[in-house]
Amino acid sequence: MITIDGQTFSFEPGETILDVASRNGIFIPTLCYLKGATPTGACRICLVEVDGARNLVASCATPAGIDMVVSTDSPRVVKARRLNLELLLSSGYHNCLVQDMEPDAWTDLQLKGLDRDEHKDICPAYGECRLQAFAVKYGVKTGRFEPKETPYVFENVNPFIARDFSRCILCGRCVQACNEIQVNNAISQGYRGSRSKIVASGDRALKDSDCVFCGECIQACPVGALVPADVVFKGHLRTDEKKVRTTCGYCGVGCQLNLHIYEDKVVRVTGVEQSGPNYGSLCVKGRFGYDFMTHPDRLKTPRIKRNGEFSEATWDEALDFVTDRLRRIKETSGPDSIMILSSARITNEENYLAQKFSRAVIGTNNIDHCARL
Repeated sequence: MITIDGQTFSFEPGETILDVASRNGIFIPTLCYLKGATPTGACRICLVEVDGARNLVASCATPAGIDMVVSTDSPRVVKARRLNLELLLSSGYHNCLVQDMEPDAWTDLQLKGLDRDEHKDICPAYGECRLQAFAVKYGVKTGRFEPKETPYVFENVNPFIARDFSRCILCGRCVQACNEIQVNNAISQGYRGSRSKIVASGDRALKDSDCVFCGECIQACPVGALVPADVVFKGHLRTDEKKVRTTCGYCGVGCQLNLHIYEDKVVRVTGVEQSGPNYGSLCVKGRFGYDFMTHPDRLKTPRIKRNGEFSEATWDEALDFVTDRLRRIKETSGPDSIMILSSARITNEENYLAQKFSRAVIGTNNIDHCARL
């Protein structure tokens, strides 16, 4: 048994203090921890106090022990978290708290950051940034530590992911998401000390690397360092977005995703982390392939070719046309003159209906699937 904040809980071998606390509804803040990946204890925000331990320990990487007594919110713990949050806020252009502080409370470097083109609007992570949320929760103010300007330029040279190194806190979540969750092995930690950086192979831009642009790193990033490229300069608050959950339509896996809608237009897509089969993960099409929804060339009504030209028709007209043609072919040439070709891009239920239609309605076993081609 382990005691956390005065409550006693059982635990399974291999569980960490964070695992036990989270399972029992006890909140411990984290920035670097990523479910399903190897804990690193890098951010030091999940520090807790263990009776008998000389120092505070990272709850995400410390195994639960028999008769262990843990405090998750003691004065010593809160003081350490505030200090670590101050240090993280001083690591670059973290201007997310500009709404809550007087202008003269900002350093010259932070004000300079606001003048940069890519920072002219509120940070795209505003309202969802976990560093911002914890800074507000613990009442952290900036100014005690002088930030150091990042030597790396803003990367926005691919159509999917923008990388703002000035907002990166080097938590490593993106690296773990890429290497341990998606297993793409496209990025890693690079350099040392003040020149530390998340790098793609050969320290190249993502467009020239092994990145497949699944966007798992965006989903994992707790701050505004990694964001969809097409929303960097939108200038709207994410808190104004409406979120609608749906199922991805690109294939039959059934990935659950959230459509983020702003002014009646989908502006980004995120995976639903609490639900299978994807648990937050998406492919490049599922995460970034949503522009077709409002594309001016999108077909919105059926079309029937008449006299060599396609013309718009109603659904009733289109279905009657197909029904009539299939019936005539069946009557004149027999049911085996018709073949149904199905697709892996639809659901199992729809494929079942396709074979049922082929055998029971048309009367032929001539049905195949694109996976065999």
